[in-house]
Order: sequence, then C-alpha cells, then structure tokens
Amino acid sequence: MTRTRRRRLLLVGGLFVGLAAAVALALTAFSQNLLYFYQPSEIVAGKVPPNTRFRIGGLVKEGSVDRSNNDLVVRFTLADCEASVPVQFRGTLPDLFREGQGIVAYGKLDNAGDFVADEVLAKHDETYMSPDVADAMKDSKGVSCMPTNMKANLQAAR
Repeated sequence: MTRTRRRRLLLVGGLFVGLAAAVALALTAFSQNLLYFYQPSEIVAGKVPPNTRFRIGGLVKEGSVDRSNNDLVVRFTLADCEASVPVQFRGTLPDLFREGQGIVAYGKLDNAGDFVADEVLAKHDETYMSPDVADAMKDSKGVSCMPTNMKANLQAAR
C-alpha cells in the first residue's frame, strides 16, 4: 500500500469514527431528555422506573388540596379511574388550578411513593383537556370516568 492510499484510508476511518462518536453523543443526550407520561394507576402498579423524571396526569381529587400556611408547599391527590397518587408541589400554582381540574405535573417519585412536582400545568379553559389526561381518565374498558360536569363541557365543545 502506498503512502497516499494509507493516508486516505486513515482519513476516511477517522471521519467514520468521528461521525459514530457524534451520533452516539446525540442519541445519549436525546434519551436523557425524554419525559414519559404515566397515569396514577401505572405509578401505583410500580411501572415507573426509580429516580427518573416524568409527567403524571389526571384529575385533582375533590377535597384533597392542602395548602401550607408557612410556605408555598401545596399537597393534593391526583387520580384517574383506578388509583390516586399524592402530589407535593412547592411554588405558585397556575391560576386555573382547582379541585376536579385536569392537570399535568412534571417531577419525580420520592422514597415514600409521593410524587414531588417541580412544575404543574393546568388546562387553559373549561372545554380543553390534554389528550394524555383524557386517556388517563378512561378505565380499562375505554369508558371515561370524568365527573359529569366535565363530560358535558367536553361534549359541548365538540
């Protein structure tokens, strides 16, 4: 093999190694930034990997909102048709947050099995519901278990 052929071969090989390294780094960064959506029943069933940040969606259970007098900690229960999960959030909740409201929260599970949210999103009006939350509010047979007044609002909006 001549000297120029050897140089070309090393150059092409180096380019392939560099390209492979760039693709591997991009895929690693992408996979670390994925946020999966889980329903309360999936969390209770233990389908959530430990120490991962994810989204949870459902309805804020009636009578479950407990606001701390000393700081901005709010505790509430998020439920779907089959199960409920206690949620803790430190910060200012959206103006549209209320009991019976469909929400999506971002955060992690703590050691006690409570969801510690670092961001809470509420729907923007009474007729809209996130598709993820709407799916979470269906039982195993596909029947919605949303409160009657919310079903009426959704039907009127369509």
